[in-house]
Parts: sequence; structure tokens; C-alpha cells
Amino acid sequence: MNIVIEHHPSSIKLVELGVMSWPKWSCQPGKYALVFDERETCYLVKGRVKVYPKGSSEFVEFGAGDLVTIPKGLSCTWDVSLFIDKHYKFDPPTSS
Repeated sequence: MNIVIEHHPSSIKLVELGVMSWPKWSCQPGKYALVFDERETCYLVKGRVKVYPKGSSEFVEFGAGDLVTIPKGLSCTWDVSLFIDKHYKFDPPTSS
């Protein structure tokens, strides 16, 4: 699945990445089908989620304080147990 989770990165790293200037996204608890057309890096300010890749019963769980990289092309279901508030950025598309 290749979702990379860094639990509680240092505030220095977050400043270096410019995380607080990234756009924000939030959602209520529930299940959401998502497709990532580009690689996403996100930092969860609040919340908890289990991510199930399409067609799999295995999951990855992460939450508030985690810096997460989601690979390009991932189709998955987000099972949100606690309200999500996150900063995110997508890698720019690569030209062919």
C-alpha cells in the first residue's frame, strides 16, 4: 500500500515543510471512497482514520499529529472515527 506515516514529527520539520501554509480539508466521521490522482502529503491536526485500500480488508490507521504520505493512484476507503482536520499538499503532476 506504501502509505508512509511519521508519528509526531518535530515542529522544526513542520516549519521547514511549510505545513501550516498548506490548504486545509476536514470531514465528519463516516466512510469516504477516495482516489488519489497525485501523491499527497498531509498533516493531521485533529482526528483519527483507518484507510482501507480498494479490495482489501487490511488497513493503515493514523491520527492527530501524524505526517502522512499517500501514494499516487491509491483507491481507498477512509473510515473516519474522529472529525478530521488536516493540512495537505499534492505533488505537482509530472509531464510525460
